[in-house]
Amino acid sequence: MPARTMDHAFTATRNTGRADDPTYAGALSFMRRRYTKNVKGADAIVWGIPFDAAVTNRPGARFGPQAIRRAAAIFDNDPQYPFNRQLFETMAVVDYGDCLLDTGNHQKTPATIEREAAKLLKSGAFLLSLGGDHFVTWPLLKAHAAVHGPLALIQFDAHQDTWPDDGKRIDHGSFVGRAVRDGVIDPERSIQIGIRTHAPEDCGIKIIYGHEVEEMRAADIAYSIVERTGGKKAYVTFDIDCLDPAYAPGTGTPVAGGPSSAKILSVLRQLTQVDIVGADVVEVAPAYDHADITAIAGATVAMQYLGLLAERKARLENMNHNGAAEVNHASGI
Repeated sequence: MPARTMDHAFTATRNTGRADDPTYAGALSFMRRRYTKNVKGADAIVWGIPFDAAVTNRPGARFGPQAIRRAAAIFDNDPQYPFNRQLFETMAVVDYGDCLLDTGNHQKTPATIEREAAKLLKSGAFLLSLGGDHFVTWPLLKAHAAVHGPLALIQFDAHQDTWPDDGKRIDHGSFVGRAVRDGVIDPERSIQIGIRTHAPEDCGIKIIYGHEVEEMRAADIAYSIVERTGGKKAYVTFDIDCLDPAYAPGTGTPVAGGPSSAKILSVLRQLTQVDIVGADVVEVAPAYDHADITAIAGATVAMQYLGLLAERKARLENMNHNGAAEVNHASGI
């Protein structure tokens, strides 16, 4: 047997490179990335937020980060589909573990998440968050907007999450409306995909309803996203209930009539032109799952974010290399 290591999440000595753990064993960090609180030099940070006290239906999304990490073990050491590249060959990614929350005082939760997210963003790394119910996106948006200004929101969801809000509620169904009113997101550059319910207001956000998703090609949906965001820095939030319950039964508020995981993954793959500065996957509730179907979908969405990030990093490195070569050529070097 060639030289191999086990429990890469703990034994790794650097933040790049492949893991050798067998799929069925080893420490379950996200995609076997190194567990560490030292994020210096990281290109991306994976962070779990185990919170589900804001749900309006079935609880259980607090176990989402665990389930997504466990499902991510299926991503072995081969080049990742559909990117056909070793994502961690040159891209440094760490698993920062989970956010510590005061389970007896939920009013502290938003500030706790926002404060720690802000600390992580100071490193300059891309923050990939694993929920948790969809309320966690509210403090995440605030932390990202503090760095980048008002954001374009790209929301994959069965629900608009624009229900009335007094600004104090801990509610996973109202944070989008709050973000619009507080200037955290720009509704004219924001879009929701897969909506299959009605809310009292749309807040000026473009909606692609579930039945429209069914009739559109993935390329047309991606084009609509690129056109709507218009080059603005974007945050992508993926509520797993965007998918039809056939593909994601393990969630708190499933809604029939949604798209397949294959179609939406194809949409994500085509967002290379969008300037994505942060992302999350939320509402995975493993107690209602079967054979990890939902967790696998959530882990795959999260992997797609990292694949897009790896491609962007490679493009920038090629541009810098080619630019330097042109300067050297012009200088006679």
